[in-house]
Amino acid sequence: MTSLVIVESPTKARTIRDFLPNGYEVKASMGHIRDLPSSAAEIPSSVRDKPWSRLGVDVESGFKPLYVISSRRKKTIKELKDSLKQADELIIATDEDREGESIGWHLVEVLKPKVPVQRMVFHEITRDAIAQAVQSPRSLDEDLVSAQETRRILDRLVGYTISPLLWKKIAPKLSAGRVQSVAVRLLVERERERHAFVRGSYWDLDAVLSKPEMQGDNFKARLLSVGGTRVARGKDFDETTGKIAEGADVLLLDEQQAAALRERLAETDWRVASVETKRSVRRPYAPFTTSTLQQEAGRKLRLTARETMRVAQRLYENGFITYHRTDSVNLSDEAVQGTRRRVSALYGEEYLSPKPRRFRTKSRTAQEAHEAIRPAGGQMRPLSEVPLSGNEARLYDLIWKRTMATQMADAQIEQVTALIEADDAMFRAQGRRVLFPGFFRAYVEGSDDPNAAIEDRDEPLPPLTEGEALNLLELQPVGHETKPPARYTEAALVKALEANGVGRPSTYATIIGTIVDRGYVRRQKGALIPTFMAFAVTALLESDFERLVDVGFTARMEEDLDEIARGELEPTAYLESFYLGEEGLESQVQQATQNVDPRRASTVDLGDVKVRIGRFGPFLEKEVDGKRVTVSVPEDLAPADLTPELAEELLERGANGPEALGVDSETGLPVYVKDGPFGPYVQLGDGEDEKKPKRVSVPKGMDPSQVDLATALALLELPRTLGTHPETGEPVKAGIGRYGPYVLHDGTFASLRKEDDILTIDLDRALELLAEKAARKGRGGRREPKVLKELGTHPESGEAINVLDGRYGPYVRHGGLNASLPKDMSPDDATLEIALQLLEERAARGGPVKRSRRKKKS
Repeated sequence: MTSLVIVESPTKARTIRDFLPNGYEVKASMGHIRDLPSSAAEIPSSVRDKPWSRLGVDVESGFKPLYVISSRRKKTIKELKDSLKQADELIIATDEDREGESIGWHLVEVLKPKVPVQRMVFHEITRDAIAQAVQSPRSLDEDLVSAQETRRILDRLVGYTISPLLWKKIAPKLSAGRVQSVAVRLLVERERERHAFVRGSYWDLDAVLSKPEMQGDNFKARLLSVGGTRVARGKDFDETTGKIAEGADVLLLDEQQAAALRERLAETDWRVASVETKRSVRRPYAPFTTSTLQQEAGRKLRLTARETMRVAQRLYENGFITYHRTDSVNLSDEAVQGTRRRVSALYGEEYLSPKPRRFRTKSRTAQEAHEAIRPAGGQMRPLSEVPLSGNEARLYDLIWKRTMATQMADAQIEQVTALIEADDAMFRAQGRRVLFPGFFRAYVEGSDDPNAAIEDRDEPLPPLTEGEALNLLELQPVGHETKPPARYTEAALVKALEANGVGRPSTYATIIGTIVDRGYVRRQKGALIPTFMAFAVTALLESDFERLVDVGFTARMEEDLDEIARGELEPTAYLESFYLGEEGLESQVQQATQNVDPRRASTVDLGDVKVRIGRFGPFLEKEVDGKRVTVSVPEDLAPADLTPELAEELLERGANGPEALGVDSETGLPVYVKDGPFGPYVQLGDGEDEKKPKRVSVPKGMDPSQVDLATALALLELPRTLGTHPETGEPVKAGIGRYGPYVLHDGTFASLRKEDDILTIDLDRALELLAEKAARKGRGGRREPKVLKELGTHPESGEAINVLDGRYGPYVRHGGLNASLPKDMSPDDATLEIALQLLEERAARGGPVKRSRRKKKS
């Protein structure tokens, strides 16, 4: 008997193939083989005249989706059909979540097998897990498929009806999404809070003390109260006024009062008023789910959510970890026993919890895999025993440590609080000591090195007794300012989405990647900062589609989808109530199309400041002496940081124009450095007397603020002649063009390298660049790409596989086939396994695309 097993990826296929006996053929579908049409060209001609064809969903007949086969998958489908002809059984072995169930259902729909179909599920790719899955197959879960299909239709209805509205009312190429728009709103709301925030200031005193007989064993204490009244802290301030919140009975010290108090207390006696000792117990965290893995990988490893999921996917498919899309914290008996054996061997019996720990999933909607993310199998191999490197090694080690901690003993901590009295002032000193590290020995949340973290947690106080005298070594006033609410990091946003029940943990990486790629958010030092465009889109959705960006409504939609997955809710009726009727999405879009004023929609209202969204980005506008003055808002300026004072400064600069660097001695015209929609440039003249003043772009890498008159004049002299070519006698020139700095000879352009300076390059260097260009032309216009990393040899051909530096980014090559590395993958993180997978996926898409050249007309 021959069985055809279909999985999603080549890597997963290779791994599973090793665990199956003879008679099983494993093939990869390369993900989804069909989907809703992504462009008008994919819509079949038979339905193009239908009003719903653009949506790809027949909203007139039960919301039937219009599925089309991807052109990239036609070759794959043919290969699968050919293999199916030789098989006696079809086994769908896609991932055990809704997405995997949907992929399997589409495969059956397209392949139309005439042999029995079985569904094989497993949460890890090990020999035992695959053997057990083969022995206990099931049928496809139609309810899970319905839930996933309904989610896909909902996302299409929202995206394809609201996005065109945004194009008309705000700017082209914008998009809306059922979950992405809620995520953007959370970021915008936090930025609004920061914009409305008013700083407050307060002072207190820090003391350094010691026991008279114990020199060198110093400790710190901070001012707590004066005359029985607690000294103000940051939590006592109103964030919108910068003043002490109404009703707060606290003492607010300014700098002068703090200095006076310091002078008075420096001359008084200090003694211990009371000492309190408490012992506490810290229990280990639950094992990783998808969202907690993304959060912790972001904090510890500085990986984005998208990078984390990509690395975890490789670890899972290669058999190193269990399934990584899960919101369950359950551990199997095999995992618990294997972990306890490994803890006992590595750390000793005293570090083992008295009895096996069990964790329960708190989420009401947990429904993905049935086990947490952990090392695959029962051996619980540490990093030293697995063949991993780069980010794969770092993420595996993180998962291993978290899993080890689940079966380790509690950490025991002693905390000491001492109140120190000086005249009528009370200071507080706190100490902490780890009595027994327990699970800290393997894992400390938010820290890379458990051993170092244990040492950092030890901040003991010297032995203190009530009433004993102390020596004052140092007493200093310390000023503080209240801080605005922190911006979301990726980890914080993932946590907020999960806490609010918005989206699924397996989709968070895609959501964050989408809002960054679409220009709604930019990353800066780990924070996610919403753009002015995000403000405009969120404001329109809040005013005209409030439910769609309401966190509670979106969370209830997730619950509705769970009911569909359980067979408790009928999908068609649900879609009709969402889209049709007076309160449906279709009606709301029609009303907004008629009622929304484009000027209002493209205006971001920040209270005292209003920003318009234009063709080239956000700008400020103002009427000065009857003349409309506009000025672009700097790209790196966060909305919360645009104060009325800064807005006025930008407008004045726009009204008066930039200050001239000086005057060109030959023409008598002023020279400016200006900002344009395509970057900074230098300009000769103010443009009033000349129809078109001369302009030259400031080269990349040159700071516009550092451009002086001499540099500007040198740029304005471009293109400049470097000399004559020794062979042709033709001039060789250097200039700046559309694609950057270049040298030119007889119609041949050669781009400058990063190390070259357009203002100082000489004839010899120019001739060298031109010669390299000519040599490349002699080889068909190609140069040998630089090798960024050597990966190894191809297992079949024996040819070397390297990461190469290409014009459009790093890529790998085998034979005549090239495959680009993902945008967020560093060449250092690439491995031979990754390269083989990328090449196989590229081959499945049809290999390199050959473009036909048009024949010139005679």
